[in-house]
Amino acid sequence: MVQFTVNGKTMNYDGDPDMPLLWYLREDADLKGTKFGCGIAQCGACTVHLNGQAFRSCVVPMASVEGAEIVTIEGLADGENLHPVQEAWIEEDVPQCGYCQAGQIMATADLLSRNDNPSDDDINTNITNICRCGTYYRIRKAIHRAAEIQRDRNG
Repeated sequence: MVQFTVNGKTMNYDGDPDMPLLWYLREDADLKGTKFGCGIAQCGACTVHLNGQAFRSCVVPMASVEGAEIVTIEGLADGENLHPVQEAWIEEDVPQCGYCQAGQIMATADLLSRNDNPSDDDINTNITNICRCGTYYRIRKAIHRAAEIQRDRNG
């Protein structure tokens, strides 16, 4: 049996140890915000935080999450208070179809936890998620706005 937390809630899993975390989140935990895109960790639609770092959950086997703390898009906000990245995404009207946006947001939250004022080069290097709609201009603008909101909140 594998025990871990998802969005602060203790979970147990006693199934196929090779099953990807993505499918546990979507099917067993009923957290549909984490999306399936490619299944080979290339697109980033399935990005979650695993022990505080962004990971592509489609390639994380359940056997490897023992004792882990997992945060999905559903757990990113602090109650009614949106995460700075979520707030910026709304302000900048980022999503077009929206399919990849949860993964984009999770990857950005991870970047901003390590770098509170990323340059365009930092964004290019660290945000490798793919957006079929091509909203990259708005994504970049929202990342800069999220960094500003986060710096303002942190004083």
